[in-house]
Amino acid sequence: MPSLLVKKLLTPFIGIALCGASLQSRAQATAAETADVKKTITAFFEGMRQGDSTAVRRTLAPGAVFHTIGTKAGVTKLAPESPLAFLKAVGTPHPKVWDERITFANILIDANLASVWTPYEFYLGGTFSHCGYNSFQLVKLADGWKIAHVIDTRRKEKCR
Repeated sequence: MPSLLVKKLLTPFIGIALCGASLQSRAQATAAETADVKKTITAFFEGMRQGDSTAVRRTLAPGAVFHTIGTKAGVTKLAPESPLAFLKAVGTPHPKVWDERITFANILIDANLASVWTPYEFYLGGTFSHCGYNSFQLVKLADGWKIAHVIDTRRKEKCR
């Protein structure tokens, strides 16, 4: 009798554990896939540094969406940003280099979807401006990994 009771109690947990293991194995990627995802995001920021909107555009999926999360007077707001306006700003000459310095904290890939978490510090020229975290969603299209969505936080304090 105790073995039947133990079996009934453990069966749901075994199912959950197997499901979790299955999901984890699907989210693993090859080193080459991970490198290709990193290459796309690196190209995005290198294009921004160089003021090359064409290079940045090549990293974006059709219909890409940008958001930022900000807090004013203690209220958190989600604000959409126009990728076209961003590209125009990148390509418009500006006196100081836009230098977003990122590290790759976490990269998850399943089939044609990648999710990337990157802490960053943003500098105008050599002067610190703000920091935060980026969350990228990428899709693998016929011509490689493209950024479909970027959402970020921005602040001037408590960086890392």
